[in-house]
Amino acid sequence: MSDQLVIGGKALQSRLFLGSGKYSTNALIPAIVEASGAQVITVAVRRVDPEAGRENILTHIPKSCVLMPNTSGARNAGEAVRIARLARAAGCGDWIKIEVISDNRYLLPDNQETIEATRILAAEGFTVLPYMSPDLMAAKRLYEAGAAAIMPLGAPIGTNRGFRTKELVRIMIEEIPLPIIVDAGIGRPSEACECMEIGAAAVLANTAIASASDPVAMARAFGQAVAAGRAAYLAGPGAVHETARASSPLTGFLHE
Repeated sequence: MSDQLVIGGKALQSRLFLGSGKYSTNALIPAIVEASGAQVITVAVRRVDPEAGRENILTHIPKSCVLMPNTSGARNAGEAVRIARLARAAGCGDWIKIEVISDNRYLLPDNQETIEATRILAAEGFTVLPYMSPDLMAAKRLYEAGAAAIMPLGAPIGTNRGFRTKELVRIMIEEIPLPIIVDAGIGRPSEACECMEIGAAAVLANTAIASASDPVAMARAFGQAVAAGRAAYLAGPGAVHETARASSPLTGFLHE
């Protein structure tokens, strides 16, 4: 059975998206991509340097990947729009992950500025994937603004604290007619699996893989966990009960 995720006209077999930061060397990236099976990778535009030769991160991104530049460093909608336009002018394509962050401690996204940037860039033909704090009303406005998918955080970025926003994300999955991709904070493959089991369209992982003792092995584990969670979601998990349910008859045995 075909189970492709389609975003911006691109059909994806893998539902694991990768970040490209924090690796000990950019030369690890091809092995990370291969082990995980991921087809989408995000890169901060400010890390792209066409003059850097082999040090340019883009030289390490496999051609088979969908490149998703991000606006890391933007503090308002205007800066995010300017970064997105620079990415397109530099040949990085039309996909853009909007990141607008002005909070320096928890690095939480500014949803209002993100909505405004999404509206402008979607109108210019970008495939916009906004990173946001989970909030149903903000997600509805992102949908109306033209987002192609929505990326709520699971926990503050870079923390590996896990899927702390589960209930809010579950509501978004039920109510928003767009792919919901859990981004940030996911620290273990089991947590990525949990995201997929409740119906998330995909998961983006970076720090959990880059900070592992063996990043390539961890990338493989994340790829397998995301696939397992998706398979479980499609299989339809059984009902949850408050009291015990016997798996075999409790009467009619030993003369009872």
